[in-house]
Amino acid sequence: MTDEKTTWATRLKESARKPFFWGIVAIVVLLGINLLKDPRFLSISYNASTGYLSGNLLDILRAASPIMLIAVGMTLVVATAGIDLSVGSVMVASGAVAMQFLAGTDVPNSMGGVLGAIGMALLVGTGIGLCSGILVAYVGLQPFITTLVMMMAGRGLAKVITGGNNTKASSEGFSWIANGRIAGFPVVFLIAVIIVLAVALVIRKTALGMMIESVGVNAEAARMAGIKPRGLQVTVYTLSGMLAACAGMMSVASVMTVDVSQTGNGLEMDAILALVVGGTSLAGGKFHIGGSVVGALMITTLDKTVTFLGIPSSATPAFKAVVIIILCLLQSERVRNLLKRRVRKTAVPSASAKVSVAA
Repeated sequence: MTDEKTTWATRLKESARKPFFWGIVAIVVLLGINLLKDPRFLSISYNASTGYLSGNLLDILRAASPIMLIAVGMTLVVATAGIDLSVGSVMVASGAVAMQFLAGTDVPNSMGGVLGAIGMALLVGTGIGLCSGILVAYVGLQPFITTLVMMMAGRGLAKVITGGNNTKASSEGFSWIANGRIAGFPVVFLIAVIIVLAVALVIRKTALGMMIESVGVNAEAARMAGIKPRGLQVTVYTLSGMLAACAGMMSVASVMTVDVSQTGNGLEMDAILALVVGGTSLAGGKFHIGGSVVGALMITTLDKTVTFLGIPSSATPAFKAVVIIILCLLQSERVRNLLKRRVRKTAVPSASAKVSVAA
């Protein structure tokens, strides 16, 4: 029995060292808080007439899907010691061109119309990501400045495409991307999972992941080892733009409207928070795709909790900031060691006092 307890304690300590462990703990705690307020929070109901499943848990998965995609793209960019602040603007630009295409075509419900909108959105997102990669890798501009400019350019492009107006369209096929169900489960989450798994398999089952990490650690050393840092930088920024375009389509497909001022607004910060929670180093090198997915789910669960608890909108940013700071402190090895030393110092005087009393 003692051996089993020791084994579980050892496993728990090893798990606590994993970056995304505390993100999972945060998700469990947040769900527990919601359950205390309403025991039916995690219940999932089935509508026999529509064949749809519904519930708060499914809402969280649906809302997390676009954040998962941009977080994964951002993770690869940050792993090369870069940053991509343009993902939110890429989302609105890609969504704008898709909505404008569907609003202007005579066959928005046809397969050709839906594929055309998807193709246009991917082309815009990939193009913006490619431009960012070229400016960073070959022109030598700082990633922060480059993507900051692209952030302004992307939203400006969306306004040019739509004429500064919110564009609406009607297409059942395109709407299915965000609102459809397979066996009652939201299609948008399944699409996100498939894309993330495909990226993870390519990155981790080939030498690409190791090369990305080596560029983030020391680009010059990687070049001397035969790796081409510039090509990898262009690749990760292009992939980030493509994933942001997919996220943009998911966002606009849910309401079939693009809001040039609100779509994708602030999501670049959620993506950065998600990858930090997941254990990716902002200094480059070490990255965790699975951790970024956990971070995206945690951010979405936190947003749902804020809404469910009725926290005023004015206090929402402060509440989120406190939770994120606590989570980052728990991830810190230095903070955990400090807490352990404090506990030991407290325990030693207690033990000494017991011995004195016994004497």
